[in-house]
Amino acid sequence: MFYHFVWYFFIFAFIGWCAEVGYAAVVTKKFVNRGFLLGPYCPIYGFGIGLIYLLSVPFEKNLLVLWLGSIVVTSGIELITGFAMDKLFHNKWWDYSDFPLNIGGYICLPFSLLWGFACVAVVKLIFPLTNGLIDLIPYPVGIILASILSALLLSDAVISVITALGLNKKLERMDRLAKKLEVQAQKFTDTVTRAVQNAA
Repeated sequence: MFYHFVWYFFIFAFIGWCAEVGYAAVVTKKFVNRGFLLGPYCPIYGFGIGLIYLLSVPFEKNLLVLWLGSIVVTSGIELITGFAMDKLFHNKWWDYSDFPLNIGGYICLPFSLLWGFACVAVVKLIFPLTNGLIDLIPYPVGIILASILSALLLSDAVISVITALGLNKKLERMDRLAKKLEVQAQKFTDTVTRAVQNAA
């Protein structure tokens, strides 16, 4: 089961990245890498669908429980991931602030319900197909490929985190410099103002 989880992670991380990039291209009319990482994958999609795969087995035939469970799982992942990345890197990779019933812009009820329906569709329609495709890969070959993909993902994550933290430090230094310049400018303005008042 873990073997399939790993493959679901990479498959849907890539599909999620394609969906995000496609949506951004329609909105902005240009290519935008919507992922945090450099490569063509959004791990939040892969982890979310992989977790749904593991948890859906006992509830696959109960659509209501599957739908509710999918809402809880996907919303929890979005909330925790969005909050953590916002606090660590001072940036939001998605923002639901303009949608009703949102929590900090990290999750909102309309999209949570949508993720629930999407997960049910994936479990009932996509999983049977992808299970068959994964099983077509010889197991030893699948292990090697999954190991290579995992190593690439880990390297990408390390580089992306280092880059993001370095950029944040530069932005913080620039912010401190701007505040110092603002203080000096205010002092100069006050000095000129007093000089003019004394002259008057």
